[in-house]
Amino acid sequence: MKTYIGIDLGGTNVRIAKVSEDGEVLEQVKGPSYGQEGPEKVMANIKELLHSIPNWQEASGIGVGVPGPVDTKAGAMMLSTNLPGFTGYPFAKELTEEFGIPTFLDNDANVAGLAEALVGAGKGLKTVFYVTISTGIGGVLVEDGKTVSGKHGFGGEIANIIIDRNREKISYLNAGAVEVEASGTALVRKARAIFGEDIEHGGQVFELARQGDEKAKEVIDGIQKDLGQMFATIACICDPDMFVIGGGMMKSADVLLPGVIEHFKSMSHEALWDTPFVVAELEEPGIIGAAMVPKSQGC
Repeated sequence: MKTYIGIDLGGTNVRIAKVSEDGEVLEQVKGPSYGQEGPEKVMANIKELLHSIPNWQEASGIGVGVPGPVDTKAGAMMLSTNLPGFTGYPFAKELTEEFGIPTFLDNDANVAGLAEALVGAGKGLKTVFYVTISTGIGGVLVEDGKTVSGKHGFGGEIANIIIDRNREKISYLNAGAVEVEASGTALVRKARAIFGEDIEHGGQVFELARQGDEKAKEVIDGIQKDLGQMFATIACICDPDMFVIGGGMMKSADVLLPGVIEHFKSMSHEALWDTPFVVAELEEPGIIGAAMVPKSQGC
C-alpha cells in the first residue's frame, strides 16, 4: 500500500504525518512552526521533523496545507499573512530537492475538503463542495478527486461572496460578505449586541436557542438565511453531488443545519433541493488532506 507525507503548517504549529492511501495516520510528529521567524527557520524545522518520521523515504509524495491562497502550479503561497516572507517562496521545490520526493502545496481548507472527498464523507462521489464554517468561512470544489484552485489560487475562496450589499462594511471583505455576516465570529458579534459581553462563543447562542430563547433564535435564523443564500449561489455554479460541512459551527449542526437547508431550498432551483448536506466526518482532515494532495496528482 502506498504512503504519503502530509504537512499541516500554520502560523503557530506544524504537524507532519505519514498517511496511508486510505487516509490512516501511521506516524505523526508535531511542534511549533516558528511561523513568525521567516522561511529559513520554518523550512529548517520542517525538514528536521520530517527526517524523524520512520521510513519517510517510502512515501510516494509530500503534500503541504498552508493558510491562504496558493499557486498550485508553482507550489508557492500567493498571500502569506500568517507566515511572513512566504509569498512567492518556492516551498514545494525546496522540499522536493531536499527529500527527492514530489511535493505539492495547497490551501489548508482545500486539503481538508480533499480529505473529505477522497476518504471521508464524500468518498466515491464525482463532485463535492466542502465548506468550513468556524472563525471564518472557507471552501473548495473537489472534482474527480482534485481540488479546483483556479488561475490565481482563489478557487473556493467563498468568504467574500456578497449576500446583502446593504449591510455594514466591517472588515477588508465586501460589505455584506458571507464571512462577515454568517461565520462564528459574526454570530458572536451579533449575539453580543443583544446579550452583552457574557457571550464568549457561538455555542452559548445555540444553547440559548435550544432552551427556547426567541432572541437567540432570531440571530441564528439570520445566520441560517445568509448561509442558505451562500449555498444556493455555490450550487448554481457547480451543482455538487454533496455539500460537506466542517468547522467549529458544526458542533451545533442539529440547530444550525435544518434552517440553512430550508433557506437554501427557498433560494435555489427545485431540481437542486435533493442535494445532501453532510457534516464532515474526519477527525484529522488537515493532516490527512495534505497527504492526499500528492495522491490526487497521481503519485
